[in-house]
Amino acid sequence: MSRLIIVSNRVASPSQQGVRAGGLAVAMHEALDRYGGVWFGWSGETKDDATWNPRVVEAGNVTYVTVDLKTEDYQDYYINYANGTLWPLFHNQLGLIKFSRAGFDGYLRVNAKMAEALAPMIRPDDVIWVHDYHLIPFGDELRKHGINNQIGFFLHTPFPPRQLFEALPRHTVLLHSFAAYDLIGFQTDESLHAFQESVIELAHGRCYGDGAFILGDRHGHAAVFPIGIDTERFAKYARRTARSRHTTRLKESLSGRALIIGVDRLDYSKGIPNRFDAIHALLTDHPEHRNQVSFLQIAPHSRSDVTEYKVLRKELEAAVGAINGKFAEYDWTPLRYVNRAFSRLVLAGFYRAARIGLVTPLRDGMNLVAKEYVAAQDPDDPGVLVLSRFAGAANELKAALLVNPYDADDIANAIHRGLRMSLDERQMRWKHMMDVVSANTVTTWREAFLASLYETQFEKVAAVG
Repeated sequence: MSRLIIVSNRVASPSQQGVRAGGLAVAMHEALDRYGGVWFGWSGETKDDATWNPRVVEAGNVTYVTVDLKTEDYQDYYINYANGTLWPLFHNQLGLIKFSRAGFDGYLRVNAKMAEALAPMIRPDDVIWVHDYHLIPFGDELRKHGINNQIGFFLHTPFPPRQLFEALPRHTVLLHSFAAYDLIGFQTDESLHAFQESVIELAHGRCYGDGAFILGDRHGHAAVFPIGIDTERFAKYARRTARSRHTTRLKESLSGRALIIGVDRLDYSKGIPNRFDAIHALLTDHPEHRNQVSFLQIAPHSRSDVTEYKVLRKELEAAVGAINGKFAEYDWTPLRYVNRAFSRLVLAGFYRAARIGLVTPLRDGMNLVAKEYVAAQDPDDPGVLVLSRFAGAANELKAALLVNPYDADDIANAIHRGLRMSLDERQMRWKHMMDVVSANTVTTWREAFLASLYETQFEKVAAVG
């Protein structure tokens, strides 16, 4: 069978396969273990004198290949364009977009250099799978080096509506970059349709009912592949840690109060300020919950060198102080705000202990925290998931309490409803969601995408023959 080459912005090393690794890293490791191949991407290191010479580490039948970035390249490619332009655009935050020609040029430059570093390692029958918004032009850059292999691309974020995508300067350059891929995967039908509309309206391409599209002289396919989690493994983590030291400490600190939990990277797309407003509204409009609930928000810092994230951090710290200053008692703090990361093993126990899982991003490609919360629950006494209707997970987890993440009162009322919900209803809703999460795992996602990508490979061979 052909080797699999995975390309991502960052590479998860062989040592990152334990409980600290995210579901995607685990899925990619498993795919490479099965097919054999290469994982290629940025090392995470920046150096003023960095070269594009790859660093190669062999582990079994998997080769890990990384490159360092120059400080200037990191600033232009990663900070200014990927996270300063594309991230807010793809999450419908038009007012936060910062476009610069230097950033755009750096984005193209880094993609070109990375493709140049990988190209000599590619064998004729390798299948290549590129991941996420950092690397949209990567496939096109490989084609410039004469790489005719099957290349797939998966977008983990949402794809923005055509009207927003059109606001991006030089958006047609990115659209035509997509044409280099034989298969493009999206999280939801909404993102697929937004992409197809942009292809038709902005690039004058054509799209067909089976997902096929034509851009210029290139043909490709686009389809929906909603990502999942390793449900059985995460449920096992939760059972295992239900009585762990960390979970026991957390429960003891609650003194019998109900736990509401939110777990997110510190990012403006996650709707955390709105969530804090909802806690304020809950305690104001439903005073019976005062001194009866505690909200734990875990939000490890990310992209701390981006101005917008520094502003968000200060905003949240001020909100925590205001809420606790208004409602706290000498023996009760309503809002606990923690800026550190925990292993998935520890989080599984925390989720299981929480009566409410609060997952309210303003926009999200999928949001695996929602699925992990469901998988972690005790079937005999499950908690309630309060979920943003603008998360991709809302398309599957319809038995959650779906809310408008911009409406603090809507979120507060859903929390109130969840806290008062009967055991029968909680069990019914949980079972419905658990059936979905168990059927649509990270393994079924990975295998569905790769099966489609290999299928397009066979179709291409047959057409040539």
